[in-house]
Amino acid sequence: MKTKTLHKHRHQHHRPHPERQTVMGFLLVFFPEHTIAAKTKTKTKTKTNLFCSSSSSSLRRRSTINTLLSKAQSTLSICLFLLFTTLLLFTLSTFQPSTPHKPYTPHNSSNDAVSPALQRLGTLYRRGTRAMNHLLLCHVSHDTPLPHLRLFLRLLHRSGLTSKSDVVFILPSSSPSFASLLHDENNSFLSLVTLHARLNSTRPSDSTFDVSPFLNSPGRGEALWGVKIRSFSNSSESKFTRASYGSVLSFNVDELDPENSLAGFLDRVPLSLRRWACYPMLLGRVRRNFKHVMLVDVNSVLIFNDPLGRFRNRSPDSVFVFPKRGRNSQRTQSRRPVNSAVLMGGARGIRRVSQATLVEIVRAAVRKNSVSDSAILSQLASNEFVLKNVDLIVASEPLPEPSSFTFGTTSFSDHLIIQRGVGNSDLNYIVNNQICSSVIDSFVYSDCQQSKN
Repeated sequence: MKTKTLHKHRHQHHRPHPERQTVMGFLLVFFPEHTIAAKTKTKTKTKTNLFCSSSSSSLRRRSTINTLLSKAQSTLSICLFLLFTTLLLFTLSTFQPSTPHKPYTPHNSSNDAVSPALQRLGTLYRRGTRAMNHLLLCHVSHDTPLPHLRLFLRLLHRSGLTSKSDVVFILPSSSPSFASLLHDENNSFLSLVTLHARLNSTRPSDSTFDVSPFLNSPGRGEALWGVKIRSFSNSSESKFTRASYGSVLSFNVDELDPENSLAGFLDRVPLSLRRWACYPMLLGRVRRNFKHVMLVDVNSVLIFNDPLGRFRNRSPDSVFVFPKRGRNSQRTQSRRPVNSAVLMGGARGIRRVSQATLVEIVRAAVRKNSVSDSAILSQLASNEFVLKNVDLIVASEPLPEPSSFTFGTTSFSDHLIIQRGVGNSDLNYIVNNQICSSVIDSFVYSDCQQSKN
C-alpha cells in the first residue's frame, strides 16, 4: 500500500503539472519574445523618431541651403546681366548707327528725310566726304533771329572753313525752324560749290566765294558722322563731283544733357550756360577724332575766313580767347574779362576748359552768386592753378565790330571774325547785298532772287 502510494506519489512527482507547464512555457517562450518585441519596437520607434527628426532637420537645412543658393544664383545672374548689358551698351556706343542715310542733293525740299548723326542721336544734314581735323561747336539760343542764323551759316560755308571742319549746332529743345534753315542753307552751299566747280574753278571777279579749298583738300579717312557709305571712284568723274567738305549736323540740348544738369542749381538755365554741360559729353565721345575745336555763339559773331590755321603748330593743350570789350579793356592781360562768344584751340585744351567752366558754374550757383559764362571764364583765366594743364592765350585785342570799319569800302572777306555790335542792325542787309551783287552767287540764294523781284 505504501509502496503503491509512494510509487504513485513518485509518479505524480515526476509528471509535470499541466498548468505549471503552461506557465513555464509562457514565461520561457512567449514572455521574453513579447518583451524583446516591445523593446525592439520601442527602440525602432525611437530610432525612427530620431531619424525623422534628423531627416526633418536635414531637409530644413537643405531647404535653407537651396534657398540661399537660389538667391545667390539669382543675384549672380542679375549682376552678370547688368554687366553684360553695360558691356553691350558700351560696345554699341562705339559703332555708328545703322539707320540708313539719305545723302542730300542740291535743291532738295526741306521735308527730305534726315538721319541720326552719332549713336542714334542728333540730325545729320550733310555727311562729309572725309574725316576732318577741325570741329566747330556752334550754339544757337532760342532768341536768335532767323536772319542772324541764316547769315552766319552762309558766311561760314563761304569762308572755306567747312572744307577742313565738321560743324555741329547745339539747338534748343524745340527748334524746327532752325533745323529747316540749316537744311536750306546747306543745299544752297552744295549748289554753289557745284556751280563754281563747273566753271573750271575760276572765281568771277564779282564773287567773294572761292571754291578751290573744297576741290584741293586731300582725303583722310571716312567721315565720323552718320553711316558709312561705299563709294566707287571713277577716273572720268568731273571735278565738281569730287568736291571735299565736312559734315553739318545738330543736336538738341536734351540729347546731350537729358537731365538738365544745372537745373538743380539754377532756377533758369539759359543755353549759354547749359551748353557747358553739353560740351564734355560730346567732346568726350569724339576726343580721338579731332585735333582742334572752336566754340562759337551764333548770335554774337560772324566768321568770314578760317581762324584755326594759327593753331596748326601749337600744342593740343593750347586755348585762344579774346578779351571782352568795355571799360575794363585796359586792364592787364592776365585779368582782362574774357569774351565767351569764341574759344578755339587744341581739342584737349578746349575739353579741359569746358569741364572746368562747368564745375565753376555749379560752385557759383551753390554760393548764390550771379552766374555768367563770361565771368566764369574771366575767373578761370586769372587762376593759373585751376587751368594749370591748359596753355591759355588771351588775344591782345578784342574782336572787331562793324562800327570800327565801313563795309561799303571794306570787303568782309578781309576779316577772320567780327562781333555783332549793339547798333549794327543793318549788318545783315549790307553783307547780303555784297553776296547778292554777284550774278553767279545770287543764282543759288532764293532771298537774292526775291530781293531783285
